[in-house]
Amino acid sequence: MSKQAEFAVILKMNAMFADLGTDELQRLSNLCHTQHLGNGEVLFQKGDPGDALFGVRRGQVRIETGAADGSRLTLNFMGPGDLFGEVAVLDGQNRTADATAGEASELFVLRREDFLSFLEREPKVAIKIIALLCQRIRWQSERMEESMLQPLPVRLARRLCALAADFGSEVHISQEQLGVFVGAARESVNRQLQAWRKEAILDLQRGRILLRNMTKLTAIARNE
Repeated sequence: MSKQAEFAVILKMNAMFADLGTDELQRLSNLCHTQHLGNGEVLFQKGDPGDALFGVRRGQVRIETGAADGSRLTLNFMGPGDLFGEVAVLDGQNRTADATAGEASELFVLRREDFLSFLEREPKVAIKIIALLCQRIRWQSERMEESMLQPLPVRLARRLCALAADFGSEVHISQEQLGVFVGAARESVNRQLQAWRKEAILDLQRGRILLRNMTKLTAIARNE
């Protein structure tokens, strides 16, 4: 499979592009090029122009921001098949966080100017993108409501299940970072994780969480 074909698959897996046809995806993926990053190399920093969309071909990229005490908080992990920068490639506004390679990585890159030129030539695709963005706004609204109404165990279980889907049963994340994800203090996250450890749902090690009983964790995530 060519690199362009691989990028087309990644685009297809993303909600923003999922409804595009095969020919449309192929024409779009033909505009991409690849970029290599070494371990720890910075892709972009907060405040940089949002000039490209990225897809991870191999490796891992951490989306990070600075905490008030000067430490770094990881907001998300991007692994093979993940796409990020969709909003920036449309509005061109400054990046709101940093992106750093967690290991040697290869990325697909679609420049904003190429993407906008493509949309000018393909107005039907532009209309589809608008509809998909509206769906994304609705999804984010639902997630915000969820974060306000769902109890911490449900929010925490859903986040761990999502991370497990991307990275397997060994999740490399700190309890402070988990707290950022679910909108809770590290102490509250720790108490819940310790309770689940006693129930053999997971095991805690320094900087990582080993998920032992995904069936039980998934049931909690579903609020069953």
